[in-house]
Amino acid sequence: MQIKYSRDAIKFLDTQAKKTVERIRQAIFKLTLNPPQGDISVMQGYSDNRKRLRVGEWRVIFRYAKENQTELLMIIDIGNRGDIYK
Repeated sequence: MQIKYSRDAIKFLDTQAKKTVERIRQAIFKLTLNPPQGDISVMQGYSDNRKRLRVGEWRVIFRYAKENQTELLMIIDIGNRGDIYK
């Protein structure tokens, strides 16, 4: 499975401490396992089957997709739990 990060997600990771980035990246990698591991829940109100992953005080918004024959894990956004849902 291939992981693709949105521009917003990359921008967020660039501003964080190395330890935080490593913790988030490890949690994202666990989403590629079968079955995915972590505190995952489906987000309400979206038709593209978005889910959120809880990593401490951070939230990772993602969805699974297929491009040709490749399975993708699309990281849509990452942020603080109070700001990410706005």
